[in-house]
Amino acid sequence: MKQISIRTLCEIGILAAMIGITGAIKLPNVIPGVDFQLSAPLAVAICAVFGFKRYIIAGCLASLLSLLLGTQNLLNVAIAMQFRLIAGAVLYLGRNTIWSQIIAGPIASIIARLTLGILFGKLAYAMILMAIPGYIFTAIFSPILVKVLSKVRRAVPTTVGGTMNVL
Repeated sequence: MKQISIRTLCEIGILAAMIGITGAIKLPNVIPGVDFQLSAPLAVAICAVFGFKRYIIAGCLASLLSLLLGTQNLLNVAIAMQFRLIAGAVLYLGRNTIWSQIIAGPIASIIARLTLGILFGKLAYAMILMAIPGYIFTAIFSPILVKVLSKVRRAVPTTVGGTMNVL
């Protein structure tokens, strides 16, 4: 059995809730399914501050809960999962610099939408164009949220809690 700290468990739960709630809020668009989730800059910031492992676990939990609650559909989850993997890769390759934080969201969103071209053909290009306001929003707010989450994380003492046995 692997032991996981209570702090880590709580962090993942809180991060999943934050991703889920902000993922349910979208910038609307004229074409259904092309809306832009406001969780994108928060997702990039979470990955940058808390690391990929916690980010991907929290993101998967958020997607599962959002599907169960009906606030997301399979298309939203497919885009979100691709976004998470690509954003994590961009942050890793960019060594988590401010520039990688700025471009991770837009690049991940564009690539995730391009892969939808398999299902939707040329409509994927319209999806990319319609999400431009979301790319700009993400590029501006990701580094800001990285600073905010970094301060919040540093403010919590690291000696809190014990450990739990996890399968």
